[in-house]
Amino acid sequence: MNLLRVIRFLISDIGRPVAPSPQHPAPGTWSDKEITVAWLGHATVLINFYGFIILTDPVFFNRIGLRLGPLTIGPKRYVECALKPDELPPIDLVLLSHAHMDHLDLRTLSRIPHPSLVVTASHTADIIARLRFKNVEELDWNESRTFPTPRAGGDLTITAFKLRHWGARMRNDDHRRYNAYILERNGRRICFAGDTANVNATPLGSRGPIDLLIVPIGAYNPWVNSHCSPEEAIEMANQADANYLVPIHHQTFKLSAEPMAEPIARFKAALAATPERIALSEPGQTFTFPR
Repeated sequence: MNLLRVIRFLISDIGRPVAPSPQHPAPGTWSDKEITVAWLGHATVLINFYGFIILTDPVFFNRIGLRLGPLTIGPKRYVECALKPDELPPIDLVLLSHAHMDHLDLRTLSRIPHPSLVVTASHTADIIARLRFKNVEELDWNESRTFPTPRAGGDLTITAFKLRHWGARMRNDDHRRYNAYILERNGRRICFAGDTANVNATPLGSRGPIDLLIVPIGAYNPWVNSHCSPEEAIEMANQADANYLVPIHHQTFKLSAEPMAEPIARFKAALAATPERIALSEPGQTFTFPR
C-alpha cells in the first residue's frame, strides 16, 4: 500500500464496527498439569506452560499505531481481542518479539497487572522503561537463559533466535533486534516465532523437536520479504521439526493486500493431508496439548 492509499483506507475504516471474538477462552479452568494455549488475536497468545503463565506480544485495544493524546493513528481490528486485560490470569512472563507497534503496544502493556518477568529483544528494553516493570531481560540472538519458576514443573529456559524480519520502531532506529524464542520446561518445547519472512528454520530445532510452534502466516502481499506466506510457514515448521502449529498474524488487522480470510484458507489447504497439526485457527480458540 502506498501512503495515499493507506490514508484513504484509514479514513474509510473509521466507522467500521469491530466484530466480537468467535470464541472466549476461560483460563481459570485450565489445568496447571498440562500445556494449554489460546490465540487472543494477531500475535497475542496466552499460554499455560504447566502452571507458568505466558503472554506473547500483547495487543488488546481496537487500534495499533502511533499514540497522539487520546487517539491512536493506525490500523483498526476486524475482530476484538478474545480477552480483556482484566480477564487475564496473573502473568508470569510477557514475551516480546520485537518493537513494531502491532507487537509491542505500550497502551496494552500498561494494563497488564505486574508481570513477574518481561523478556524482550536486544536494544528494545528502553521503549518500555517508563512502564517500570520490575524485571526486564533482553535476550540477544543465540543467547539462552534459565529462569526459576515458583511452581512445579521445573525452571524455564528461553533461547532467542534470529529469523528474517526487522526491528526498527520508527524506521531509523534499526539497531533494534527481533527474536524468535524457544521455551523449554518439563521436557517440552514451545516456539514463538514472532514475525518472520521465509528463512531456513532448522536452527529452531537445534535443541530438539518442537512440540508447539506459534508461527505467523499473514501480511505477505506485497511484504514477502518481511512476512512468510502460509506455505512458507509450514515449510519452516517442517525444517524446525515442529509438531503442532498455531498460525498467528492473520484475521485481526489489515496490514497488506491479500484478503483477510486468505492466509488461514491457504494454511489449511497446505495441511489438508495432516489437519490434526493445526492446533488453532480462529481467535479465541483454545488448545490443550495431548498427554
